[in-house]
This record gives sequence, C-alpha cells and structure tokens, in this order.
Amino acid sequence: MKVPFDLYHEGVEFFLQEAELIDDRKFKEWLNVMTEDFTYRIPIRVTREKAAPSEFSQHSSLMNETKSTMEIRIMRTFSEYNWAEDPASRTRHFLTNFRARQDEQHENELHYKTNFLLYRGKFDSTSFQFLSGERHDSIRKEDGEWKLSKRLILLDHTTVPMSNLAIFI
Repeated sequence: MKVPFDLYHEGVEFFLQEAELIDDRKFKEWLNVMTEDFTYRIPIRVTREKAAPSEFSQHSSLMNETKSTMEIRIMRTFSEYNWAEDPASRTRHFLTNFRARQDEQHENELHYKTNFLLYRGKFDSTSFQFLSGERHDSIRKEDGEWKLSKRLILLDHTTVPMSNLAIFI
C-alpha cells in the first residue's frame, strides 16, 4: 500500500536519527527506539547458480539477534572486555533510496527498503573499511512514537571485509 508523503517523511527522519544514535555510540538510547519483539538479522550471502531461489542462506547468519541479545551486546560494548572495540571504531552510516510501503493489515506499521554504505575507521590509521547493502526495516508506532521492530541486512559482500562485526549496521 502506498505511503502518504508525511508518513514516508516521518519514517525517513526516524532512520536518520537512529543512524545518528549508532554513529554517536548512544547505544543505550538506541535500545529505546526498539520494540520489545525487535529482531536483527544478517544472513550469510553465498554465491549460487542463477536458478537458485536466493543468494542468502536460510540457515546461517552473521548475526541473528533479539532486543534481549542486543542489550547484552551493548552492555559488553561498554565493558573492559570489549577488546575488539577498544579504542572504539568510528562509523558513519549513509542511507539512501528509501522505498516504503504501509502494512496492509496494520496501519501503524511501515516497511522500508533502504540502501546503505557504512564507513568504519579504527585507530589513527589512514586505512578504512566499507560495508554496503540493503536493509529491510519495519517500524511500528507505539504510544505515539515510531519504534524499530525488525531489521534484515542483506550485505553485498560474500566475505565480510572486516576483522570483526563488533559494530551495528
């Protein structure tokens, strides 16, 4: 179902503010924009023949999280045992090509397909890393505020060009 422009714009603004929370490392605030039934998944991309139904594994994921497991990941981020992110990465999310549709069964839910480019810098190095792909996000209005209920990340990469995925996309 086509999304009215004002609703579409509210969703785009939500995602831009959400990306800013992640880039500013305000992860605890980021948890507050998630629904209780939030899911976050990054299936593994595999190279297959043209006739295959999907380029993504139905059985294996780089990440398969819920709000509860994201809370644990975020608590670990601020612990003294997070060696992968000490010092912390600098990230910048670039979001583009927002395509939206309204849920036909639930008027208070919007589904977006968005292209992304994620920049990651570490240490004082002149080298950097990029991830690119497509996100399939669902947001739901709860108590008058938009909340992220689902994120499916489809990476363009079959091999992740980073030593770890201790960051959020």
